[in-house]
Amino acid sequence: MVKNPLILPIIIAMAGLVGEFEVKLDEKGRFLFPSGLRKQLPASSQRDFMLNKGFEDCLTLYPLPDWERISTKLSKMNLFKPNNRMFYRLFHQGAKQVALDNAGRILIPTAHMERVGLVSEVMLIAYNDRIEIWDKSKYFNMIEGNMANFADLADEVMGDLDNGE
Repeated sequence: MVKNPLILPIIIAMAGLVGEFEVKLDEKGRFLFPSGLRKQLPASSQRDFMLNKGFEDCLTLYPLPDWERISTKLSKMNLFKPNNRMFYRLFHQGAKQVALDNAGRILIPTAHMERVGLVSEVMLIAYNDRIEIWDKSKYFNMIEGNMANFADLADEVMGDLDNGE
């Protein structure tokens, strides 16, 4: 059998989390981490995570190695500049390490749940190196509210990409 040397670069290009997963919080604020999402993570990233406030009205869950990579980049910022200090504070504000328990659940601290209004029905939105945790109704309202502008957004964000590669 002839091995194709182009397979490895294709696999690397496809790396990254993807998908929407609906989960329910129990009375203690735990949710069962979806197996379909867990399978997308390397073995070294399937247990420990860093949880913090997202950019919109959600929480963001980072596999610990990805959080460490981002933190390493941020540690190189010039903290003598006021905007850099403020971004650093806001990005790390409320960050907390969490881990899957023996039953495969993650506990979201009460303060984090209250911060973004999580109650019971939750959406996990996986993309690239992170998982956003949204209240289900807030997530779908946000998506629905932005769908009318999706074509314009695509043109703005993707319009300048070189399709010739």
